[in-house]
Amino acid sequence: MTPVIEARGVSSGYSGQPVIRDVDLEVTAGEVVCLLGSNGAGKTTTLLAMSGELPLLSGEVLLDGNPTKAPLFRRARGGMAYVTEERSVFKGLSGRDNLRCGDVTASEVLAFFPELERCLDTRGGLLSGGEQQMLSVGRALARKPRLLLADELSLGLAPIIVDRLLQAVRTAATDRGMAVLLVEQHARKALRYADRVYVMRRGRIEMALGAEDASRRISEIENVYLAMGVTVRNAPATNNRSPEEE
Repeated sequence: MTPVIEARGVSSGYSGQPVIRDVDLEVTAGEVVCLLGSNGAGKTTTLLAMSGELPLLSGEVLLDGNPTKAPLFRRARGGMAYVTEERSVFKGLSGRDNLRCGDVTASEVLAFFPELERCLDTRGGLLSGGEQQMLSVGRALARKPRLLLADELSLGLAPIIVDRLLQAVRTAATDRGMAVLLVEQHARKALRYADRVYVMRRGRIEMALGAEDASRRISEIENVYLAMGVTVRNAPATNNRSPEEE
């Protein structure tokens, strides 16, 4: 099956300086793929490069098997959604008007998050962080994207809210065939919803595993988080040089 999105040897960064190097990853339709790693590993830079927001220094990004250099707004028009770690809501508008700005209906969003019904007439700035993130994710999912890039949905949120967000993403992937690339720090929780994982360390893909295999090797994965100098045995890696951290 041709991946919906694929990175081949991607290096990218800022002001001409690479933060990520030689990144290879892919996501197929109906699949939830988690990109795990500590702060500074290069996860957000990877999403920005794959979304078209950050230029590549080398390598290529392919959509449906075709190399692309299109900017983010063109990829969004072509069926990509990008949810950042920041709550993307208009704080002066009601929840209902936030959804209108995304050209989606309340019923489409409530199908994923029925608890938002009580928030539709409340200004976005008065909603809790969890409600704001559900509004952002629900608005993205209601547009029925073919591809979702999501950066740290769980940031600063209670575990029960994180489960609601990840379950909604999982449901959209399973029921609608949406491809999902999800950045997360909470490995154990992410593995409950993922099909596969990539683990980054210092700008490189250190491990590429199925979710079941990753669950068995969770302590090994957490070593990548906690001991940046540890070399993980039996894991695919491009080389052992230490590039700049994000």
